[in-house]
Amino acid sequence: MVDIGAPEVRSRELVAQDYTAIDAAVLETFPYEYPGKDTVVDIETDEFTAVCPWSGLPDFGSVAIRYLPKAKILELRSLKYYLISFRNVGIYQEHAVNRMLEDLVRVVDPRWMEIALDYKIRGGIHTVCKVTWGASNPDRP
Repeated sequence: MVDIGAPEVRSRELVAQDYTAIDAAVLETFPYEYPGKDTVVDIETDEFTAVCPWSGLPDFGSVAIRYLPKAKILELRSLKYYLISFRNVGIYQEHAVNRMLEDLVRVVDPRWMEIALDYKIRGGIHTVCKVTWGASNPDRP
């Protein structure tokens, strides 16, 4: 019998980018032609990914954005590029959703906005983080 010993364990260092890789400069808008009309805009994608800053492993999730425009509409192609900029960033879910809200409110200047970030289940735990800005939530009186 040959003793092959314990298997070799290789350490892998996964390098994540920091928050400076998040590129809000790519976000674009176009004029809203019906100011004063309450048109709720819902945007969803299940292609969000970032990196867990604890393990360095990728996290995958869905993003749902809901807002009432004031004078500008978020251009969707630019939103896609913005979300892709999170891809290699080491960021906790709670921080990612707040960063998105800050960036989008600054660019879109809506009457109201809510963002939900729903990560895929990992380790048997499911988490959804929601943040809201403004007082005119269409779902609340």
